[in-house]
Amino acid sequence: MAIITSRDGNAPVRITVQGGMTIYEAAEFKAHLLAALDTGAALELDLGEVDEADSAGVQLMLLARREAARTGVALHVARLAPAVDEALDRWGLRAAFAAAPLH
Repeated sequence: MAIITSRDGNAPVRITVQGGMTIYEAAEFKAHLLAALDTGAALELDLGEVDEADSAGVQLMLLARREAARTGVALHVARLAPAVDEALDRWGLRAAFAAAPLH
């Protein structure tokens, strides 16, 4: 898995995940999410290049959503790979991560 965190000027912090979003990568992904949320800037998740997702990956998406709401940070999911879509469907959470900004 590769996690790329970027920010261009005043644009949202963008986290791009490439590869797996599973229990094996959870600690690394969590660290990136929390660091991005700590900036106070809007956060954009690009999950379009994820090739595997399990319940740990979904739990981290829920963590990001909860912490963004708690701290008032805007969260937007830019792209969802089929693997993430399937994981969200499995737990009935697809609507919670629609393309609209989450607050």
